[in-house]
Amino acid sequence: MLKSLVVGLVLAGSQLGSAFAFDQPGSSPPIDSLKNLRPFQVAQVRSCKAASTCREAVQMWCGGYRRADGDNDGIPCENVCSSRSEVERLKNEIGC
Repeated sequence: MLKSLVVGLVLAGSQLGSAFAFDQPGSSPPIDSLKNLRPFQVAQVRSCKAASTCREAVQMWCGGYRRADGDNDGIPCENVCSSRSEVERLKNEIGC
């Protein structure tokens, strides 16, 4: 008989996450069983080429991707962000 596998993913910022799995379908595992889980990191591509919107670029930049603003003009990923005012507006919305 096959058991169902439930997987949970906890994201931390926009760069890394941890994941865990347990085989208790339809319910949360007992707290004691969470002690034995081993988190692992999930790599994400961080580059301006990977950003399809200015919001994504600003989120990466606020999340620590400093290469997004290589010329230090306050506009990350100029391939998707066109103005400093747009970037400032998004930073305020995101809380960066």
